[in-house]
Amino acid sequence: MSALVNNIGWMGWNLFLALLPLALARVLFGRRERPRWVLVMGGAVFVVFLPNAPYVLTDVLHLPQELSLTHGNHWLAAALVGQYLCLFATGFAAYVLSLVRLERWLSDHGASRRTVLSVDLSLHALSAVGIVLGRVFRFNSWDLVTNPGGLLDLVRVPQPRTFAVLFVLFVILATGATLARALPTILDRAAKLG
Repeated sequence: MSALVNNIGWMGWNLFLALLPLALARVLFGRRERPRWVLVMGGAVFVVFLPNAPYVLTDVLHLPQELSLTHGNHWLAAALVGQYLCLFATGFAAYVLSLVRLERWLSDHGASRRTVLSVDLSLHALSAVGIVLGRVFRFNSWDLVTNPGGLLDLVRVPQPRTFAVLFVLFVILATGATLARALPTILDRAAKLG
């Protein structure tokens, strides 16, 4: 039981950070027109904080150790898995919904499908980089402002393993976002068949 309670603090913080890009997307890419400088500055903040949403998926690394602490209590283990699944679902949903809002805004402002796809793929790639910076190098989004020198110290020739991790993360984000977008259609078709 203590694992469930102990997780509330850090999971709550990670969910706050995961929902922040969605809130920014709602403000920036809504129906109301924004001044150009607000879109540029807000868009930069949006891109910096966007990786926080899918970052929660990497918190799965904590789950095996926490499951080992349940000492065979299946109800506690199930509750723990449920807690993690809620974290993952909420964070990834925030990621996809943030992208969808941006895509609609771009389309409404005359962007072609190709441009929207390019933006999506670029954001998946940048989010993969952000996840690695956060999970491996322990950087936070605000370190771009509070510790830019520390981030610049990381700029070096990446190892092949780093490219592999970035590629896998990119594929997970792109595939997951595509599947999440298709889910309502799939469920609707399944309901009509049943």
